[in-house]
Amino acid sequence: MAIKVVTGKARLSYVRVSEPVSVNGSDPKHTCRVLIPKTDKETVAKLMEAEAEAEKAGIAKFGAGFAGKKNTKMLKDGDLEEDESCHGHYFINTSNKNRPYIVDHKVQPILDTTEVYSGCYARVSLDIYPYNAGLNKGVTSTLNGIQKVADGESLGGVRHKAEDDFCIIPEDDDFLS
Repeated sequence: MAIKVVTGKARLSYVRVSEPVSVNGSDPKHTCRVLIPKTDKETVAKLMEAEAEAEKAGIAKFGAGFAGKKNTKMLKDGDLEEDESCHGHYFINTSNKNRPYIVDHKVQPILDTTEVYSGCYARVSLDIYPYNAGLNKGVTSTLNGIQKVADGESLGGVRHKAEDDFCIIPEDDDFLS
């Protein structure tokens, strides 16, 4: 049983949603970190409630030992991280084996993969649920989709676009010979 949560305006970090990435030999996944401002009380409350409900569902499904053996909280306090972009936020690391849908503020598909990047602002659709994989137990999320709502300063350095760096070279130009 998954609990669907759509965030308010959040900042994305460590964005790898265009192509799946394998980490330490794991199955390739589309991933990102969702930074939720601590001032967004509504989203924080929805996520905390969903995490608590998923924990109860985990106890019902996996037994009473599930609660005492959880590895970590899904919603983490960014002020405890070394990464300064997390400060002042709660965050969730989320992923999906399938490519999440990516749309703009008018719910139109975004086809340019450079439009969603570490530092942009978005609303994010998540499914929250319990898991029990051997010694690993807890509550996690699946990344359903991203609705980009605004640009932001890149968290991964300067962003370049090919059309800004290069000009079109005519077919008959000697440069192509």
